[in-house]
Amino acid sequence: MNPSAPQPERPSPSRRRFIKHGIALGAALVAGRVAPAHAQSPPVPDDPSRVVGGPMLPYGERSPFEGALREKGPPSMPDEWGGNFTPLGEMLGTITPSDLHYEVCRGGIPTIDPKKHRLLIHGMVDRPLILTIDEIRRLPSTSRILFLECAGNTRTEWGAPLAPSVQFTHGLTSCTEWTGVALSLLLREAGARKNASWIVAEGADATGNERSIPMAKAMDDVLVAYGQNGEALRPGNGYPLRLIVPGWEGNINTKWLRRIKVVDSPYMTRMESPDHTSLMPDGKARQFLFVMEAKSVITFPSGAQRLPGPGFYEIKGLAWSGRGLVRRVEISVDGGKTWRDAKLQAPVLRFAHARFRLDWRWDGREAVLQSRCTDETGYVQPTLAELVKVRGVNSIYHNNAIQSWKIAADGSVHNVHV
Repeated sequence: MNPSAPQPERPSPSRRRFIKHGIALGAALVAGRVAPAHAQSPPVPDDPSRVVGGPMLPYGERSPFEGALREKGPPSMPDEWGGNFTPLGEMLGTITPSDLHYEVCRGGIPTIDPKKHRLLIHGMVDRPLILTIDEIRRLPSTSRILFLECAGNTRTEWGAPLAPSVQFTHGLTSCTEWTGVALSLLLREAGARKNASWIVAEGADATGNERSIPMAKAMDDVLVAYGQNGEALRPGNGYPLRLIVPGWEGNINTKWLRRIKVVDSPYMTRMESPDHTSLMPDGKARQFLFVMEAKSVITFPSGAQRLPGPGFYEIKGLAWSGRGLVRRVEISVDGGKTWRDAKLQAPVLRFAHARFRLDWRWDGREAVLQSRCTDETGYVQPTLAELVKVRGVNSIYHNNAIQSWKIAADGSVHNVHV
């Protein structure tokens, strides 16, 4: 054999599999196991080129065959509290579409003309500012993918499980690309004084939703946002301006932002004194629980869904932490007796939803699925029993406990506590 002669190209693994499949198919045809094409009468598929389409639209719409919708909270929620829950069980990837981003409103959604809206920055500053939206948009901007989570997310699960689906247990969290101006830039322009240690943010809605924020956080990573997923904020998410406070409870991300007062102490507003506190078993209340701790939830299979039968499935879900990166997600299919590491989908970003996945073959027997998140600080998502041991059952906020889904023998999936 002449070593200098050109050697035949070896087929790639994918090509070898294709050739092998073709040989097997040919053998099957010879053996009569597969009818030749001319002997079959398959249905003729629709030919899109023969269908007259609708007009192109100036603002896009989703296909009429897609029906994921936000839903209002279950009957256990108080009447004055308005919430639209993101359908997490139907979400793909990590970015929540703007029109499916969760909303919480007290007093309705205001209609605000951006040409008339102003942001006032005053208090302990050398140069009080009144800024128009156009002036804010002209400043250096940044875009960040960040999750938001209402402090009341999963509030139904402190006692007996009440919510039937992942939309109602965990649907008050979403993840968006936010665009805006660093609050630190605005505070420096206003000349915030060195002895100022807090700010108070106020919205333009009926309730104002005033919240106190430590100056250290305000000067760190807070955004004054006007963009959401590449376009202007949606009205229910604060149009034309809102604060975005990475990793902190949703209520502090003040919507319809109109005023920032620089002060030397928290103002103990109604949203941080009688509300947004956690009542402890000894009768005392924890206050200023800003950070949303590490949390995860399996979105498939999850409550109110059904598996058609035994076989191969991909368990998938979302994890996040208000302290930074998600480092690890584990999955149990036996109610927490044993755990396996799930695969984290890249990129994994700080203060953002992370998508996790695990291949699983269901044998048709009852199973209890759980997920457990560990963040970059080493914090491990607790069980509900561990939380209740410390906080009791009178807390309604900051429930980041492990969620359990029970798969029955008939494939139906139910919310359970184990």
